[in-house]
Amino acid sequence: MSTTTNAQPGQLCIWTDTDPQAEADFNAWYDREHMQERVGIRGFRHARRFLANDGHARRYLALYVTESLDVFRSDAYHQAFTAQTDWSLRNFSRMSDTQRRVGELAFEAGEGEGAHLAIFVAAPQALAAAGWRDAADEATHQPGVHAVRVFRTEATLSAPLATGGDGSDADNDNARAAAQDAVVFVEGSSNAAAREAAEQLAQAAGVARDAVRGFDMLWRLAA
Repeated sequence: MSTTTNAQPGQLCIWTDTDPQAEADFNAWYDREHMQERVGIRGFRHARRFLANDGHARRYLALYVTESLDVFRSDAYHQAFTAQTDWSLRNFSRMSDTQRRVGELAFEAGEGEGAHLAIFVAAPQALAAAGWRDAADEATHQPGVHAVRVFRTEATLSAPLATGGDGSDADNDNARAAAQDAVVFVEGSSNAAAREAAEQLAQAAGVARDAVRGFDMLWRLAA
């Protein structure tokens, strides 16, 4: 099945690393406080955390899906950053090489979510081509692949937040680079299948196959 949803959900993507010496505290904070705080904001649907399975840097990925992009413009969202806990501030300061992207669903094929995720960043125009979308739809019929989603980055919402939350240490270069891109998410029950599908789709979009990153889901929290 291939659809473009009328609701156009939004998504916050935080891709980061942390100080290895404080990794246990970082994971405890994310699992016991941070995801609950974000999912508690009006308009958030669910959150998921992932850990890279490919041995490369920037190992942690968090995805927060909302009803629409307007959730990230809301007072409720911005008020969440006015009173950070000490635990949050401590772990924000440990985050490194962070990329923060807020995007809107631009394309969806297949259905459901997978325990394995492969992602890459590409030019939106390449992903909007009919041939690429046909290939994405075909990929979801492969064994072990369940869904392909494209979130187009919204530059005005992806800049680092001055309040110090959700990856605000991302530098201006990252924010500018994200302004003109989109992120492809290939989900599956097989890590190998999801990665192979993502590599083929990356190549079709003019992106090197080795730019694809692979992740395993740690857990999911619904609103």
